[in-house]
Amino acid sequence: MSEGLSSRVGRIISGGLNAILDAVEDAAPDAIMEQSIREIDDAIDEVRNELGRVLAAKHLSSKKLSDKNSEHEDLSNKIEIALAEGREDLAETAVSHQLDIEAQIPVLEQSIADAAEKERELEGYVAALQARKREMKEELARFREVRDAARIDTSENGAEASLGHGVSKAARAFERVMERQTGVTSGAMTVPKTAAQLQELEALARQNRVSERLAAIKTRMNK
Repeated sequence: MSEGLSSRVGRIISGGLNAILDAVEDAAPDAIMEQSIREIDDAIDEVRNELGRVLAAKHLSSKKLSDKNSEHEDLSNKIEIALAEGREDLAETAVSHQLDIEAQIPVLEQSIADAAEKERELEGYVAALQARKREMKEELARFREVRDAARIDTSENGAEASLGHGVSKAARAFERVMERQTGVTSGAMTVPKTAAQLQELEALARQNRVSERLAAIKTRMNK
């Protein structure tokens, strides 16, 4: 794979939309957006495949750890039996094997912990990619609405100059959406109701943070 999985996911989530903006100048953003959505689908499949491998490795490590713990416990019982029968030589062999098992257990536990961390990371990738896909589909729909509206305006006016202006207007609107995804605030393509709800949610979240800070200060002062 020419590009690391985490780098690829990061590029998709953070933007990397220069190619799309260039395509807008060529009046062909639809195809590039659809291609970008397909790339997200491919990335999701790749992440899920990697997640499957991680889960399989975690399962094998967990099973091996369980087997080692069972074997260690079984040896403890056998050591007692050997000593009761006066077979210290057998007891020593069993103890030696227990020490080998004890040396392996931390490695297996760390392997399981690493796999669990990787599992959480990959599940986060899938969620982020799915969210990005939804956003891009919404952006594409918005762009098409603007473009279709521009075409209707052109048809009503019946002027070739108006056609050029309409396409340019649609392209600029789409570019603003793309710039918003790369970090430049615009919101030109945001549905007004959605924008208002998001602002209200942000205000509520901020008020909650203020209340929590004041409560913490009062608690410290009352001690």
